[in-house]
Amino acid sequence: MKRPRLYMDNAATSFPKPAAVLEAMSRFATELGASPGRGAYAEAREAGRLMHQCRERLNTLFHGEAPEHVIFTLNTTDALNMAIRGIVRQGDHVITTTMDHNSVLRPYNALAEHMGIEQTRVPCDTTTGLVDPEDSRRAIRPRTSLIAVVHGSNVSGTLQPIRAIGRIAREADIPLLVDAAQTLGHYPLNVQADMIDLLAFPGHKGLLGPLGTGGLYIRPGIEHRMRTCREGGTGSVSEHDTQPTFMPDRFEPGSHNAIGIIGLSEGVRYILDRGVDTIWAHEQDLIRTMIGGLSEDGELPGLSLLGPRGIKDRCGVFSVRIDGFDQPQALSDLLENDYGILTRSGIHCAPWAHETFGTRTLAGATRLSFGPYLTTQDVRYACDALGHICHQHATVAR
Repeated sequence: MKRPRLYMDNAATSFPKPAAVLEAMSRFATELGASPGRGAYAEAREAGRLMHQCRERLNTLFHGEAPEHVIFTLNTTDALNMAIRGIVRQGDHVITTTMDHNSVLRPYNALAEHMGIEQTRVPCDTTTGLVDPEDSRRAIRPRTSLIAVVHGSNVSGTLQPIRAIGRIAREADIPLLVDAAQTLGHYPLNVQADMIDLLAFPGHKGLLGPLGTGGLYIRPGIEHRMRTCREGGTGSVSEHDTQPTFMPDRFEPGSHNAIGIIGLSEGVRYILDRGVDTIWAHEQDLIRTMIGGLSEDGELPGLSLLGPRGIKDRCGVFSVRIDGFDQPQALSDLLENDYGILTRSGIHCAPWAHETFGTRTLAGATRLSFGPYLTTQDVRYACDALGHICHQHATVAR
């Protein structure tokens, strides 16, 4: 009998997707098929309407100021590059944290090499992964042009205090770029209350859309500080051979991934209909179950958990190591082959996060990450599997 598969790799991409996402993409492929903004006929107009509807839904979800300031991108990495390369100039100073992803670290390093920028990586607590907002304040210099912070760690699930950092950045008139790859759709984000100037997000993770979708929200006024990284056809003001200056066309050259964006729109509608507060409450139940399962009757023998030990300051991303598994991938293989649990092991594109926790030279850790379709029973099963492995290896070690 084939073992059921339990998908726990939602930090990489969410699965499954709402049925409406696939239905909308199928309808576009079979009934519309037109490129938005590239024709005046009914199918092109309808595709354009549906794409704008996605902007409106996203803007509603994170409490943005204007739907036209939602820029569609390929993914979070693309959005972060657009923001970083749009803002940072020759000789500038930039700030991030040691918990941030290579999607920020690598563009910063490339600009340091080619444009002579200087960077500060603010250290984080070696147990929780939390950054002290005051350390961000102390890192600011006269030529600081950007502060980039990951909201939820893709390694430990640590939730950074972005509102406190946003207040510091706003007082200093420095744009705050937030990487919401692990939180948008899971957690109730408010770009105005959190004083976020640039919000980079994936369409295919918490928003439940297809791969190849993402976005960058640019707070009105911040676009005037940004240069474009790509130029080309927009379907608008085609009589001019220079890039339009109005939003969103200024940052969206070329034909859109219309089929993906229209699918994404239905993922966002699913979240709005269900309520992001309800989704977050469910995720907190999963987190509470996981924390309880990993510490039931005391700590599991040989198991190390990265990040916060309670439900405070974390989202549904858990990375663990178990004594006896020198290579985390061996634990992932065992979880898949013996228990049908699908996880991701390694460094997770965040080497300095693993450096923070002391796991960088140990090949990282094994990650389990949650989505809205998981149940507390699923999480208890995963905890039971980890507990069984821990006790089994502790017995062997004795």
